[in-house]
Parts: sequence; C-alpha cells; structure tokens
Amino acid sequence: MRALICAVSIGLGFGRLGAQQNAWQPAPGHTQMALWPGAAPDAPSGAVPEAESTQVVPGPVAGKPWVAVYHVSRPTLTVYSPQGANTGAAVIVFPGGGYNILAIDLEGTEVCDWLTSQGIICVLLKYRVPGSGPHWDQQCRCEVKPKAPLALEDAQRTVSLVRFHAAEWHIDPKKVGVLGFSAGGHLSVDVSNAYDRRRYAAVDAADSVSSRPDFAVVLYPGHLWSPKASGQINPDIHVTARTPPTFLLQAQDDHVDYVMNTIVYWHALQRADVPVELHVFPHGGHAFGLRRTEQPITAWPELVQTWLRSIGMVPQQPK
Repeated sequence: MRALICAVSIGLGFGRLGAQQNAWQPAPGHTQMALWPGAAPDAPSGAVPEAESTQVVPGPVAGKPWVAVYHVSRPTLTVYSPQGANTGAAVIVFPGGGYNILAIDLEGTEVCDWLTSQGIICVLLKYRVPGSGPHWDQQCRCEVKPKAPLALEDAQRTVSLVRFHAAEWHIDPKKVGVLGFSAGGHLSVDVSNAYDRRRYAAVDAADSVSSRPDFAVVLYPGHLWSPKASGQINPDIHVTARTPPTFLLQAQDDHVDYVMNTIVYWHALQRADVPVELHVFPHGGHAFGLRRTEQPITAWPELVQTWLRSIGMVPQQPK
C-alpha cells in the first residue's frame, strides 16, 4: 500500500486531492458502532478525535477515484446486512492503507456490497490510523513498528464483538472470518495468529469471547517478509495448527508489497498443516480492490466464493 500513500502525499503537495470532508460516515441505512465503551486502549496522548477526515484521491483505480480516511482515533464497526437469504457467515473487512490511511471504499464498502450480495454479513472495521501497525515511514525511509499494536487491538475486539452479538445480528458464531488488503491483509494474518493472547485488558463481557477468526482471506499483504529474515516469515507472526484456514492471493508484479510476503506465509501454513489455498498471478500490481480490469487476478471474488463453499462456510450451489 506504499504506492497509495505516495499518491496521497503527491496529491497533498500539488493540491490535486478532492475537498476534505469530516469524519467518514456509512451510507444511509447503516449505523456505525463505537468499538470501545470509553477511550480506546493505548491511545496516543496527542490523538484528536475531531481530526478524522476523508478525501477523494483522484489517482484512479480501474478508472475511478477512491476515498481515503485519515487520523482515525475513535475506531468503529459498521454492519451490512445480507441481501436475500442469509448464509449465517460474517466477514470482517480490513481496508488497506499502509497503517497510515484507510482506503475505505476501494477496499471497504465496495467489498461489503459484494459480500452482502452473496448472503454474507459484512462488518467493516474503521481501525485506528496512522501508525497503528508496522508501516513505512517517509521521513526515515524505513519500516517502523508501533509501541502498541493499536490496529490489532481493534481487530481482536471486533472479532469478539461480532461473536458476542451473533444471535442479535443473525450470525453463526462458528462462521466469523476476516478479509483484508495490503496492510489490512497483514492485519488479517496478525489477528489469525494472536488469538491466544489479547493485546489489551478486557473492558466488558465481549472480551470473554474468542477473538480467533474461523477463516481468513488475505489479499496482497505486506510486512510478512523481509530480506533480513533470511527468507523466513516475520518472527512476530507465530503460525500454529490452530491458525484458521486461509485464502491467499497476490500478483508477481506487485511492486509495493513483494509477492514473497504471501509465499512465506503460505509456506508457514503448509508446515503447520493449516488448510490453505494459494493464488499467484503474473500480473495485477497492487491495490486493485474489488474493481475489475483486464487482469485475470481481479476475478478473485469468484475464487473466494468457491473456496468458502469448499470449507463449509457458505452452502454449496445447487447442482
């Protein structure tokens, strides 16, 4: 997602971004829910809730601009109900943005529209940014690890909240998955392997419910591999046999997050005997979200649908 960050920075420098708006709000008919009953854990002392804003980024993806959300200090979730028959499955969506911004429509609301059309409940997480996970710092031109894993805290809390409200939201608590892009792909991996230790002190009854996803869809992730790791997975990621079944997809010509991020995670899952499906395409680049182009990789939703049926998360299609 470094390319998106650079695009935003260039836009700011030359005044090409769309008009700045207030905090992001979902479309009418959907309500945001605060993630934390009070202040979010480990909140930086300088965080200003009123600083959250959205801007339209004109750098097109599949011929259309996209919307970036900045300075999120009050994380929220938004529930999107399925259209037609409810499969009982729920997918929590983590937009990408390099842990600095959130590509809220390209890798968020547009994905929820697709999921709900398949009878799947979508929960869109607006997690805290910037600096809430490992990220590229433009000043030092280096990767920086945050003092506290704010995005992971938000992700763990969200998985638990979805299970806690499963009956109310008509969700099967054994069919709660995650789907993330780029930094959100890393977050999907992180929450898939951190279920054994909650990264914050419990705040209410929801935190007594498991934060382990039942499945994960990981699209063009970053921060899983480094040349310094001798070809191995990031040592912060601890894969075990309890890591959930995972779908992986990335392009070989992704020049933002190298395809080895996906390969090393696939290898770790294989060694732990975790069910995993891997798709690597020669072309496609980075940050295409759900938007179709001439590149075959952008047909990934059909691959995910087939995979979800194969692992029993959604019903098989009638023959």
